[in-house]
Amino acid sequence: MSVSSRKSVFFCLIALISVGSMRARAESNTGSSRMVEVGEGVSLRVIDMGEVRDGPALVFIPGWSTSADIWRHQIDVFAKSHRVITFDPRSEGESTKMTSGNTPETRAQDLHALLEHLAVQRPVLIGWSQGVQDVAAYVEHYGTKDLAGIVLVDAAISDGAEGMAARPKETAEQFKMFAVYQAHQREYLAGMMHAIISKSPTDAAIEQLVSTGMKTPPDVGVAMLVADLFGVNRTPALKKIDCLTLIIASAKSDELTRQEAAAQEVSHARFEKIEDAAHAVFVDQPDRFAELLKSFVASLATNSSHH
Repeated sequence: MSVSSRKSVFFCLIALISVGSMRARAESNTGSSRMVEVGEGVSLRVIDMGEVRDGPALVFIPGWSTSADIWRHQIDVFAKSHRVITFDPRSEGESTKMTSGNTPETRAQDLHALLEHLAVQRPVLIGWSQGVQDVAAYVEHYGTKDLAGIVLVDAAISDGAEGMAARPKETAEQFKMFAVYQAHQREYLAGMMHAIISKSPTDAAIEQLVSTGMKTPPDVGVAMLVADLFGVNRTPALKKIDCLTLIIASAKSDELTRQEAAAQEVSHARFEKIEDAAHAVFVDQPDRFAELLKSFVASLATNSSHH
């Protein structure tokens, strides 16, 4: 989830987390979802709700070690007026666990196949954290001609191995965390969830998120992080984006400068930051997030009517 945010608070909390905390189990919310095959023996758990109306379908892409359920509030809000689609990416949540293809590039192919299967035309892709890398990979492979718009939420697009040289200390900290995650997956995830959600979540809510994260095998989880952060320089995708784009950042993000710079690279981008929110900005400030997204979607209709 917080694959691109690299927050110091994230690392501090994980170092302090106590082994054996939060052992209660929680059932995942699988109501209103179904499995959709996207090829190669991979099936994704998909939530597809709301009305097919004149406006675009909204496709919410979750982050690392999370599932469609992280977007539950947005589903409830936007399904009243739009077709809303979200899903568990491969190897996450209830979707097929794979030992290969756990990269943004392959997940972009999964997403393309899913949109074709669901007959979705000109959607808005809304990617958060790892989902930002997936959207960048999608643009690199498929372009934006079939998209109504793009929303990138609180992550800088990866600059690949070049970023390791540019930010060596940060990179070293990340690699230390991989070992902690592999050895203490549950405790790591608990620390992460507390770091990325700042608005006093209940123990049950955190446990739900941790239980979902536990469904990704830790070796696969590390492979995903390496591919997300260091595998490919995806920044060239920014120049290929020619649809309206909204970049939403947490005002506390360590990557704020890089996210603002990305907005300058995209020809039709608007940059907004959300105050008093951690990495999961749409969980911490759901009303502000919804307001920004509603305004952006309304601007798409205005823009298309001028063409």
